[in-house]
Amino acid sequence: MGQEITLTRFEEDDFIAFRQKLAEETALLKQLLARKACSQRRPVAGFEIEAWLVDQAMRPAPINRQYLATLNEPLASAELAKFNFELNCDPEPLTDQVFSRLHAQLERTWQNASRHAERMQHNALMIGILPTLAQSDLHLGNMSDLHRYQALNEQVLRARGKPLHIDISGAEHLKIDHHDVMLEAATTSLQTHIQLPPELAPPFYNASIIASAAIVAVSANSPFLFGKELWQETRIPLFEQAVETGGFAGAAGGPLHRVGFGSGYLRHSVIECFEENLAHFPVLLPVTQDTGPEQFAHLRLHNGTIWRWNRPLVGFDSDGTPHIRIEHRTPASGPTPLDAIANAAFYFGLAHNICEQIVRQGLPLTFPDAKDNFYQAARHGLDSAIVWFDGSRHRIDQLLRTELLPRAADGLHAFGVNAADIAAYLGIIRQRLASKQNGSHWQRRFATEHDRNFTEMTRTYLKNQNSGKAVGEWR
Repeated sequence: MGQEITLTRFEEDDFIAFRQKLAEETALLKQLLARKACSQRRPVAGFEIEAWLVDQAMRPAPINRQYLATLNEPLASAELAKFNFELNCDPEPLTDQVFSRLHAQLERTWQNASRHAERMQHNALMIGILPTLAQSDLHLGNMSDLHRYQALNEQVLRARGKPLHIDISGAEHLKIDHHDVMLEAATTSLQTHIQLPPELAPPFYNASIIASAAIVAVSANSPFLFGKELWQETRIPLFEQAVETGGFAGAAGGPLHRVGFGSGYLRHSVIECFEENLAHFPVLLPVTQDTGPEQFAHLRLHNGTIWRWNRPLVGFDSDGTPHIRIEHRTPASGPTPLDAIANAAFYFGLAHNICEQIVRQGLPLTFPDAKDNFYQAARHGLDSAIVWFDGSRHRIDQLLRTELLPRAADGLHAFGVNAADIAAYLGIIRQRLASKQNGSHWQRRFATEHDRNFTEMTRTYLKNQNSGKAVGEWR
């Protein structure tokens, strides 16, 4: 969800004071990283997953205030829209039966969330974009009652000076204008986190960039928006355009965007991302905190308004030692808790294997190729073709079978993950490839066979989700 704030309107002095504190904290983080004073804890895994509340007609239900107030779930919180919520987890050491443990956590919280929604005569749903969503649902009256979101809306529109413009060309073409940031609420995701020793964070960040194409292809679950068939993972272009404030000149002169793939690989340290944040992204939420620089309150708030698909985060161990995490944001929410944990396992394993190769041999792929791969995979999913390490173009489904799944298994084994966990959760990905069915493929097939009856699609999707079967088995 991000940090809550106390103000919604700001003066020029607020921006000046915030930037001063942001510069001080960025400089301090650079010093701590140089002195190796951040946490050296072994890798730790976690996730956040966003979801929808829908009524009996499968339409978005703006009830998250009442829902969360009575849910009795400390790991649940509000999201931008009143019809969205988020579930978090307690992080787990990335070894042994880590995915069984994370899966058990998610199943517990999800079953609790689902049953509570049913007691309120509603349903909880994990899906990237709700097929029954209408543009008219995305208005400020449906914005969650948090200062952060009100201020973000005002600052994004102030920076733009004009309405948000959405232009997505896929199987069909969607072109609309919108007058607030509520379009972002149409996109719900699985966000994985991995805490790493700082010296391992740069190659793991770079490996995450390279792995992003494969992750978004296997986890695609958002083919429809406002009744139009667009990309296999329409969340990607929608989110990039939904909070766009205009490009800023990067260090190399190219444009930088608040939501996007980033400007390049890290060369030496994660501080490069935070220095880029300071130098090239105007402050959106200048809420000064009465905290010391060692709390990094301003750095963390500013970083939370820059949505790279892979981004470094600063957090703290239980003893107060600062640590570095890499957040990976490309998978859609759902289709089931089992599928979500399988997506996380595939990401952690593949990124770790590529990371080890980067450490040994250097970067195997140019950044422009990695970026092009990502958008090809978001557009075409398992039907895409990407450039790989040998310099030639491969069908991604074939590459997944022959190279990427074995790489992910090797990466998980190197973490010390239990062999049964590796087989079980990567087996879910293999099942999708065998049936050629992720969430996006299932939705497209249903729409074709049922004349785009999105209400019945969502109802059937919910039944399948509640069955516990992974999406590769859905009929």
